[in-house]
Amino acid sequence: MSVAEQQAQAEAERLAHRVFFYDLLHRLRREPNGLLPFHIVSRLRPKGEHYLGMRPIEVDKIIGSVDRYDDFDAQFLPKEPHTVERWTRLRTAQLEGVELPPIQVYKVGEAYFVKDGNHRVALAKADNQTYIDAEVIELEVPVALEPGDTLKDVILKGEYAEFLNRTRLDQLRPGHEEIRFSVPGRYDKLLEHIRTRQYFKGLEEKRSVSWEEAVADWYDTLYLPTVQEIREQGILQNFPGRTEADLYLWVMDHRYYLSQAQGHAVGAEEATASYRERFAKRPLGRFLEGVSRFFRRLSLQPGG
Repeated sequence: MSVAEQQAQAEAERLAHRVFFYDLLHRLRREPNGLLPFHIVSRLRPKGEHYLGMRPIEVDKIIGSVDRYDDFDAQFLPKEPHTVERWTRLRTAQLEGVELPPIQVYKVGEAYFVKDGNHRVALAKADNQTYIDAEVIELEVPVALEPGDTLKDVILKGEYAEFLNRTRLDQLRPGHEEIRFSVPGRYDKLLEHIRTRQYFKGLEEKRSVSWEEAVADWYDTLYLPTVQEIREQGILQNFPGRTEADLYLWVMDHRYYLSQAQGHAVGAEEATASYRERFAKRPLGRFLEGVSRFFRRLSLQPGG
């Protein structure tokens, strides 16, 4: 066995320990430990692609693979025996002075998916390399991916892309405030709001209201004013992990019930203030409530 082979083998053994540690860490955190499969990009409704040519790209922005996503962990380190074996052979060649060719990637937003060169990326990752030469093809998507995105993030962004496709909000209101939810399945609620707005605007003005007009009117008169009130009243901080769009839906539901109870239309400012007073809890209040629940549970235990 040559010196290069011995060194590559030793590095592969150390790499196995890293892979084991990362896997254990992800299990303890109950987080997925794999690459993103390229096929999920279809959820983002790509509109086309164009060739960017050869350029250095940041290794840490590579988050997925076209067809080898099961062979590597989330850090793009080899986790299967055959993958480790291939990695070791490439590392040996690298140590012997062989120049490895550039990889091929798809660029989706600010993230990359490997089309060819998965093991070369694994080499770069193992060596904590910052950049790697790549031949880049960029996909044009309405909602961009980020390097830290998870499968859940892609699903949410895919739903947002579908919402934009159905509403054309990005064309009707260029530069509009992004509408992001923390959980899937909420954009259908927004479509219901738009359809409702379309219906009542038609009744009020005694004319047919187009879908495009309804979308713009909903955004201008319902969504944006409510979000602005949420910001001005600072209630998002009382709901960790939630988004402005989440609160918009909650405030709008609350606004409906207030209007029904009071017998007249309630505005965004009043509805948001009422929601804040009723549901938003300060950090100290949440802490004291948690302590109270803890002692209540203790008192209910046998012998308590």
